[in-house]
Amino acid sequence: MSEKVNINFSVNGDQETREAVVGQTLLKFIRDELHLTGTKEGCEIGECGACIVLLNGKPVNSCMVLAVELDGQELVTIEGLAKNGELDRIQQAFIDHAAFQCGYCTPGMIISARALLDRKPSPTDEDINEALSGNLCRCGAYQEIREAIKASSKK
Repeated sequence: MSEKVNINFSVNGDQETREAVVGQTLLKFIRDELHLTGTKEGCEIGECGACIVLLNGKPVNSCMVLAVELDGQELVTIEGLAKNGELDRIQQAFIDHAAFQCGYCTPGMIISARALLDRKPSPTDEDINEALSGNLCRCGAYQEIREAIKASSKK
């Protein structure tokens, strides 16, 4: 039997206490225990960005963080960006600018963009490129993604 520990944390604004298996990744915990499936599993080695979430306001690859490290922290997943039934402005901008094709990378891209806009409300092209450097889009929608970020930064 795998060892489990209790962890207390905030997820998308709600306080939670859960058991986490020692050694389980945050990615698996989010998907399997919290049942928040917007966070995608890609490479599992921190290279693709599909699993990026905000941990205390900073983007992290959830495949590279252990679930037990969530104790006492604040987690925001793609599901937590919309408020009162309204999409976050970056989510709406992705729709308005068709900044996705297959959509697999989209949650990680949006979380990375949200972190950038929180840090720098009017980012330069260089800022955008740097913020997205850990996110891969196999469909090649990078231009539309950049346009969506630029458009949402003007609001």
